[in-house]
Amino acid sequence: MVLDAQAKLYLEMMTGIPPLHTLNPQTVRDLLSQLPVEQSISAGTGRTKEYEIPVEEGRITVRTYTPEGHGPFPLFVYYHGGGWVIGDLETADSTCRMLASHLNAVVISVNYRLSPEYKFPIPLEDCYTALKWVEANAGLLKGDSKKVIVGGDSAGGNLAAAVTILARDRRGPNIMAQVLLYPSLDFDFTTESYQKYSKGFILTEELMTWFAGHYAESREDLLNNLAAPLLTEDLRGLPPALIFTAEYDVLRDDGLTYAKRLVEAGIQVEYKCEAGLIHGYFLIPMFTHRIESTIERIADFLSNVKVDFTIGEVK
Repeated sequence: MVLDAQAKLYLEMMTGIPPLHTLNPQTVRDLLSQLPVEQSISAGTGRTKEYEIPVEEGRITVRTYTPEGHGPFPLFVYYHGGGWVIGDLETADSTCRMLASHLNAVVISVNYRLSPEYKFPIPLEDCYTALKWVEANAGLLKGDSKKVIVGGDSAGGNLAAAVTILARDRRGPNIMAQVLLYPSLDFDFTTESYQKYSKGFILTEELMTWFAGHYAESREDLLNNLAAPLLTEDLRGLPPALIFTAEYDVLRDDGLTYAKRLVEAGIQVEYKCEAGLIHGYFLIPMFTHRIESTIERIADFLSNVKVDFTIGEVK
């Protein structure tokens, strides 16, 4: 497919930014925080509230987005992208509002601690702890503890996938479904999508190498299946999955391969490659119409997931 016109425009807008992999993490965070942000025109929701929750040797913040009504609502735990190094509650704010409004669910956005200050597996353990907190506080959140979904984009998709593996192996919490958006699931840079799109589409091979180097303490960490879920030998017993990829993205084949492996393991899976789009589109408000289309697909998928699914089932 031809590159989407909005994607082409976005790439042109970003041409003046220095290559991120040549900068230090804090400089990148500062630089991206100064970029003008276009607000989504359809990002309506009921109310937002922030909670501080304890994690090992610290505290993190979660922001909840609650639709109008009495509930109980499904609980969608969302992990933002940013290569485990950048991103925060604000970068995911517009999209989380849209998710809450369109899915009629409580969305819980997790501000997990970032690398390199907090290396693997600390960000992942933060995400798992947040999931446990959500299940334990479902009533407080006007949510249904039997309808917990985890999801995320890019590194957040990686964390969501890894959280489902942790939940399976630790026997809880129960997860109804996982929604992975252009997830990073391995550190194999030899795939076809890496060969085609490793330059010119913002997320380059150099940048992924930079992200991986900050996330992991060692090469051994990158071979850990909780850092690279595609390396998990047995994927049985994981929750149903909806996986999106972007056509012009080095990570496209990560999502496609994971979808195939989940199907082989007997997991309910839907896969969609978003034609013409680039990595990161789900958190970029100028792609509002494509984001809404993706959320509609998420809603359809969740409506067809069996709510009596129990984590740890091996079929």
